[in-house]
Amino acid sequence: MAWRQDSHLLCRLNCFSRFSGLLMGSLAMGSLVLSATLFASAQTAPADPPHHVFFRVQIANSIPQPVSGRLLIFMKQGSGDKEVDAQEFHPEATSVTAREVHDLAPGSSVEVDADQTAFPEPFSALAAGSYEAQAVLDVDHSYNYGGRSDKDWISPVTQLPAWDPATQNTAATEPTLVIDGHAAQNPRYGAFLKVLAEAKPGVAERQQFTSPSLTAFWGKPTKVAAWVILPPGYEQQPQTKYPTAYWTHGFGGNLDYALFQGMALRKRMEAGTMPPMIWVMLDESVPQGTHEFADSVNNGPWGAALTTEFIPQLEKKYRMDARRDARFLNGHSSGGWATLQLEVNYPRFFGGTWSTSPDPSDFHDFTGPDLYAPHANMYRKPGGTPWPIMRQSGKVLATFEQFSKLEQVLGPYGGQVASFDWVFSPKGPSGAPEPMFDRVTGDVDPQVVAYWRDHYDLAHIVQQDWAKRGPDLKGRIHVFVGTADTFYLDGAAHDFEAVLRRLGGDPHFTYIPDRTHFDVYKVGEDKNALFDQIGSEMYAVARPGVQWKKAPAKP
Repeated sequence: MAWRQDSHLLCRLNCFSRFSGLLMGSLAMGSLVLSATLFASAQTAPADPPHHVFFRVQIANSIPQPVSGRLLIFMKQGSGDKEVDAQEFHPEATSVTAREVHDLAPGSSVEVDADQTAFPEPFSALAAGSYEAQAVLDVDHSYNYGGRSDKDWISPVTQLPAWDPATQNTAATEPTLVIDGHAAQNPRYGAFLKVLAEAKPGVAERQQFTSPSLTAFWGKPTKVAAWVILPPGYEQQPQTKYPTAYWTHGFGGNLDYALFQGMALRKRMEAGTMPPMIWVMLDESVPQGTHEFADSVNNGPWGAALTTEFIPQLEKKYRMDARRDARFLNGHSSGGWATLQLEVNYPRFFGGTWSTSPDPSDFHDFTGPDLYAPHANMYRKPGGTPWPIMRQSGKVLATFEQFSKLEQVLGPYGGQVASFDWVFSPKGPSGAPEPMFDRVTGDVDPQVVAYWRDHYDLAHIVQQDWAKRGPDLKGRIHVFVGTADTFYLDGAAHDFEAVLRRLGGDPHFTYIPDRTHFDVYKVGEDKNALFDQIGSEMYAVARPGVQWKKAPAKP
């Protein structure tokens, strides 16, 4: 999940109306309400409907061409900040409103109704106070996945002292934000350029392969991409074949982050703390979120493309030990679920997975809610209290409803919740994935959940097909998760482990005390030390009884 790994370089979150419940309640009152209303109308004049708050966004004359995208306005109380943005761990600290815009010419402007599409509430409901606001034009609808980028257009932060929504009711009083430049480049990009300079042939090599099956599915060239990290001494030992680990990132990751992580593993091999292996750092990001290398009716046959097309091509190019017991999997968060499902679905191809903090593998606990419970709801527990989605030090930071509704405002796709539908759901009549739950009410759709269960609930799949898959899966599923996982993912891990134990699957699940989603690899002061254990365990499967030693580096 990582709902945008701080990368853990990357990370963020997602909005709805409140009126269906009010409507149902008023209908239920029946004739009593009608008679009361008639009496009231005879006594008093009808109340004025609440006014809406509007902002005006102008495109500066200096912008070189017409611009399009999702126009976002962020506003929060305070002053003096250089940037106003959504806050993942404090979702209601920033108000957000949005509107799609097309071909806005330099010098033109557009009005944004800040009540029509807004989080956490219409702007007219905000208290009076001193605010600051900033407009962001998300040109490629990628904000939900990676936040603002240097391709986006932004306005300066505009101070709104003594702002009162009650007075924002005329064109003369609506605040104006002027978009006049690109968003700043991520300050970590310089660090990435340094890593990129170290990615030389024989150390780290970028590989892209145009997949015939994915190209046929999408009707356009579609590539599988990865960085191949070679062990020290690879060029000096031309007869040696190496075990290979296939790694993939969580939500918010991309090919650049894959290199970042891969070069960190290369340094560990150089230091002799990890065995000499080839690591293939796979990119699973798509505009819809993460495809998780699942075979999906919405995203396409990514699992098949990986196992029947991409990996065979790599094994022809590199000296990989092309046996099942020398092909391994490792991934974190959404990448953790991706590697779990690859092992479950291709158990004769991969020799084991070491998955960390995976997204839910048993849908009886989908970050809390039991999707199979009668009248299941993603927003509310049976007693009516909210389902939490993020915690830190025992404190709830955000609810699933807040998370989902912010995602709706930030954009129609690319967010973590929408990404689940793109991977797991059947295709709807419109061609889009069927939503698993109603974004307004939180109510779960049992028919969609039935499809999720049969195709992607890993605990259910292994139970239904253990006779066929079991002999190849026994002892090969390893999971690490913190007992204080930020997104409550330890619950589903316990459920999946219990299923595997009942089946005699010899699972290897480790629950690391007090670790969160973001520090599960940390041992002592070393934030990546768990990789040493994982690599050593993989190597022991590929080379039983062989003691590995530090590979010689290139002179």
